[in-house]
Amino acid sequence: MEVTLLGTGAPVGVPRPGCSCAACAVALGVDARAATALLVDGALLLDLTPGAAFAAARVGRSLGGVRQVLLSHPHDGPAVEVPAGLPQPGRVPDGRELALLTGHRVRAVPMDSPGTGYAVTGPDGQRLLYLPPGAAPAGLDETTGTYDMVVADVVGRPDALARLRMAGAVGPTTDVIAVHLDHDVSPGRELRRRLAASGARAVPDGTTLIVGVYEDVPDVPRRTLVLGGARSGKSVEAERRLEAFPDVLYVATGGTRNGDSEWAARVNAHRERRPGSWRTAETCDLVPLLKEDGSPLLIDCLSLWLTDAMDSVNAWDDDEWAGGGERALRARVEELTAAVRETRRTVVTVSNEVGSGIVPATPSGRRYRDELGRLNTVFATECEHVLLVVAGQALTLKG
Repeated sequence: MEVTLLGTGAPVGVPRPGCSCAACAVALGVDARAATALLVDGALLLDLTPGAAFAAARVGRSLGGVRQVLLSHPHDGPAVEVPAGLPQPGRVPDGRELALLTGHRVRAVPMDSPGTGYAVTGPDGQRLLYLPPGAAPAGLDETTGTYDMVVADVVGRPDALARLRMAGAVGPTTDVIAVHLDHDVSPGRELRRRLAASGARAVPDGTTLIVGVYEDVPDVPRRTLVLGGARSGKSVEAERRLEAFPDVLYVATGGTRNGDSEWAARVNAHRERRPGSWRTAETCDLVPLLKEDGSPLLIDCLSLWLTDAMDSVNAWDDDEWAGGGERALRARVEELTAAVRETRRTVVTVSNEVGSGIVPATPSGRRYRDELGRLNTVFATECEHVLLVVAGQALTLKG
């Protein structure tokens, strides 16, 4: 089954008409995107957009063989003119299946917001799932089966991908293509980086893909360390890396700190950002979690884990530190890094980058800074991917 993406952008395209934002300003050339529309085997058109016939002609395709036009979402603004020779667009009722004379079968998949998803099975059995913008499937279960290709709003609704993974509809060999792309993420390298973290990719308008061909599926790093200073956006970046995956266990190492209202406000802000399907564990006992098999872990953060570890060996007292506290802390760090090295789970860990600012005024402050720098270094060695977040911008240091 052959799919040509006549457009891959949001319903209004990108750059947006009249928009002067930074993303739109650089959305030029291959990064400019018309509204999303898919041409399947020259016979089925999913979403009719302005200029679809010209878009097809530019890449050597014709709409003359289209036998069915299906719409996936409500179209705002004036009605799109139907090119001569094309059938009138329609929608398939949720749960119903449409059989084409070409041998394609199209089943309408219910969504959790206005719109219809389409599961297309080709004459040779390949399976494609196309989702409308801003929508995720509703009512998926294990009977859905695995799709060869999923074309969806990965940036706007990463939880849709998480639901599909939970139901087994997206597997290790599923080619996930991001469409309905808007100006929320800067095009080019940043978009590619974001999508790769979700196991997805974007292609330019006019690209033709073969459903069922295993190629270019991004390899999601199993271990990632996200570094950054205070309020740099490091936690947001770490959470974003796992929001397309189901059943994530969020490991909070900071505790509750009863009576500290400012700390409680920070904790609540983190909870509000996290997907409702994520679970939370408040603990500094990371080694058992890393040794277990299970769902992805998000550990936030190493700096608070180190505070707890240094408290446990009374590292703030010079005599205790010299009399065995330093050796005990080294052993704790070695145990943690060994567990990270051996873990089979997907792990994203947050830590504070230190040493670039003011030198702490106290010996204990300098000791903590030095130990966190050492911990970050050995932890990063065990990770396939290391990021440094500065002013909300993620810089790749490794991987």
